[in-house]
Amino acid sequence: MGNQGDKRLKNKNIKERKNVAGDFSIFICAAEKRVTNDRACGMVQNMKKIGLIGGTGPESTIIYYRELNRIIGEKTNGRAFPEITLESINLYQALGYCENENYEKLEKYLLEALCNLEKCGVELAALTAGTMHIVYDKLKQHSSVHLVSIPETASDEAVKRGCKKAGLLGTIFTMQKDYLKTAFIQRGIEVVVPSGEEMKLVNKRITEELEHGIVKESTRKELTEIISRMKKTEGIDAVILGCTELPLILNENNCPADCLDIMQIHIERLAELIVQ
Repeated sequence: MGNQGDKRLKNKNIKERKNVAGDFSIFICAAEKRVTNDRACGMVQNMKKIGLIGGTGPESTIIYYRELNRIIGEKTNGRAFPEITLESINLYQALGYCENENYEKLEKYLLEALCNLEKCGVELAALTAGTMHIVYDKLKQHSSVHLVSIPETASDEAVKRGCKKAGLLGTIFTMQKDYLKTAFIQRGIEVVVPSGEEMKLVNKRITEELEHGIVKESTRKELTEIISRMKKTEGIDAVILGCTELPLILNENNCPADCLDIMQIHIERLAELIVQ
């Protein structure tokens, strides 16, 4: 009889301890939830309004808008979406200035767009195309808001990944000029580009297909073959998707080298700054 009483008492004590542990666990979960909610509330209250200079091209601009909303929604536990003002410019007018190397007109054109964003009260601004960064330094000099650079954010990420030598794909201007390469070189990363004929092919596929949202398996094969060739003969350990349309067709799952998606890297940095 005494043994049965001791057993019942022991079971009662175990049950009580479990109840206390359960109550404590619920308390901890509730406290963690309050901290998370408080953090989310703080993010919502301190969010910055962002301005995008888009349309270069339309497909990537849509991704910027969609991804910024998705990421901010996640960061705030579904409590908010960012305030975004979009200034959509004429892609062909901008590319025409690039083709003719009329960078003063390109700078003026983009500066007008940037000024329009500033009048709307944005606190951050970004160009949604790598090619337009050919006049980034000039725009930055005249900007009263933080203009967030694609080359700088992408090269910072390359350093984090331990990249030493990267291949660069993009428009003909991006591959031939130094405005995107410089940030990588300054961080100790060697940048190589495809051969002359390969550059023409990459540029043709971007301007005639990807800019229009056309994604072909044959084009994917051509681009991955170029990357594979650069990996084998040039020794690249990563590839810079130097045009914000290239992620429409290339990604980590189909790329033969580590994929530096400048658009996604840029978007994630913008999202960080919005809630900072």
